[in-house]
Amino acid sequence: MRQNLQRILVKGGVLSPSELKQIVELAELAGLDSLMFGSRQDILLATDQDLTNIVQDFPHLSIENLSGNVYQNIICSYVSADIFPATSWLNSAMYLYIMEQFAEPQKLEINITDPKQRLVPLFTGHLNFIAANVEDYWYFYVRLPHWAKPESFPVLIYSWDMARIAKAIESLKEPLEDVTSLFNYLNQNLETTSRVPQEPLQLPSYTFPYYEGMNRFNLDQYWLGLYWRNNRYDLNFLKAMCDLCFECKIGKICITPWKSFIVKGIHQRYEMLWQKLLGRFGINERHSSLEMNWHIPASDDDALDLKRFIVRNFDQNDISTYGLTFGITSHYGINFTSILIQRNPPPRVVQHFQVRPTYNVLHARDFDPNTMEYISYAQDVDKIELPGLLMELSRLYFDGLGVMGKDQKPLVISTPVLPLYKTPEQEAFQCPNCLSIFDQRFGDVFNGIAPGVAFENLPNAYVCGVCNTEKEAFVIDRLYLYFISVLLHV
Repeated sequence: MRQNLQRILVKGGVLSPSELKQIVELAELAGLDSLMFGSRQDILLATDQDLTNIVQDFPHLSIENLSGNVYQNIICSYVSADIFPATSWLNSAMYLYIMEQFAEPQKLEINITDPKQRLVPLFTGHLNFIAANVEDYWYFYVRLPHWAKPESFPVLIYSWDMARIAKAIESLKEPLEDVTSLFNYLNQNLETTSRVPQEPLQLPSYTFPYYEGMNRFNLDQYWLGLYWRNNRYDLNFLKAMCDLCFECKIGKICITPWKSFIVKGIHQRYEMLWQKLLGRFGINERHSSLEMNWHIPASDDDALDLKRFIVRNFDQNDISTYGLTFGITSHYGINFTSILIQRNPPPRVVQHFQVRPTYNVLHARDFDPNTMEYISYAQDVDKIELPGLLMELSRLYFDGLGVMGKDQKPLVISTPVLPLYKTPEQEAFQCPNCLSIFDQRFGDVFNGIAPGVAFENLPNAYVCGVCNTEKEAFVIDRLYLYFISVLLHV
């Protein structure tokens, strides 16, 4: 059975101790003794009470009934910054600067992520910004609500255009059917800075990280990950934790998509205070990865009972699931776990009678949820069969790792090439530093190059007329070619 859920939006899953303490106070006024975390790094209150009067005392909190689904929470991988593998230019401060652009609640789900981490899903949003190796630029994968799957934008998006692009897409009056239509719409209605990707998005083959416990991540600093089995976090503990954050000068608390949270920047001189806090409230660390890497619906007792049943069987049979993630769902949507258990609805012909539920078991291609492709492994099976099937899949996963070994290559997700109506005399090249264009149809006035001279026929000593970059550094500019071909109707 599921309870009515009130959702508090937490942009990027990042909030200060004072903000969390305010939310705890709101929950107490609502008569609750615990709160929960959602899969989009938001906070959930399980109550049927009308909170209208209570919320008036907390004007800075954005709260709504989850069933209303008016606004969506931005999720981001700020929680992974500094403690898990990361793109070199993307640090904690950069995430915060970018999220400050999104001043209003969003109607579409937005993911802002680093492809080198595995804790936060990359493609589960409607608008998915994924960091490129080029500083301040992002791959952009779009899955509008009526689209079947994410489609890749043909250009990289500049960091400081992300919020404007999201707002423009949210303002669409007519639904667009594909990414090409969206690309043309944005170019006609918005001035932005973009770059053509020089390589497709590559996703390293890291395993899912262990995210719980007290862990050293710097010479004198720790991070603490806390996970509770039933996703009900005691309000008294959370208040005491916020007070300790104040004492330890910790400014941010990070919610994960796995219904847990991480506190970073705990100086080693305060480590004993945190250990005492955990001991005072009887909180265990280092839960088995058999039970931590699960994504189940919030406040769904049936799903939680099924998870417990499977985990007990795993534990009794000494099964390793390190690197794997599991999900339980009753709908067919975008998922982000290695192995997925789908709960089938009861047959209509017997809907007035109580029948045993059946399940489908699927796994992501190569057990990598970022492939967004799921393969059916078993259909319409009974609950009692699930542990054995999942154990088979676990062995299959590790057998595959052994075969791949050191030859395993990163997953490459291609970016569609812009349609070009191109002939040899239409080639154009771009300077990678100042982004100037050399188009042989127009020549180069600064260097005295007449129209009609092909790029390969330029002298070896040729340099950019604006910034003096050498000829050999220039690259073909496909975006420019596309626009010219459209304008000239070539």
